[in-house]
Amino acid sequence: MPKILLVEDNEMNRDMLSRRLMRKGFEVIMAVDGDEGVRMAQSQTPDLILMDMSLPILDGWEATRQIKANCQTQNIPVIALTAHAMSGDREKALAVGCDDYDTKPIDLPQLLDKIASLLTQGAPS
Repeated sequence: MPKILLVEDNEMNRDMLSRRLMRKGFEVIMAVDGDEGVRMAQSQTPDLILMDMSLPILDGWEATRQIKANCQTQNIPVIALTAHAMSGDREKALAVGCDDYDTKPIDLPQLLDKIASLLTQGAPS
């Protein structure tokens, strides 16, 4: 069962998305800010991280930079999630180390396809 770290400060978004992912067979662990997300990435070694980019304490941009700069966590795929989809955000997310990008509100089938693709890429052949 793949383990997903969901880094999301909005309780309603966190609850809804985590329940939907668990129903699809994922183990979901959660962090409520970027700093906690970085620490959990190191301590829990998830298979994939869903990173909200607008977070308290440490935003998703910086949290992703720190995760990708750490040799323990640099190979964990990160999907950026943002409600504020601006021109250039996808490029900015990829530049800080995100492996993919998705906008809110979440289109679950589309997000599941991205998760499956990244988990398959990371799997040993």
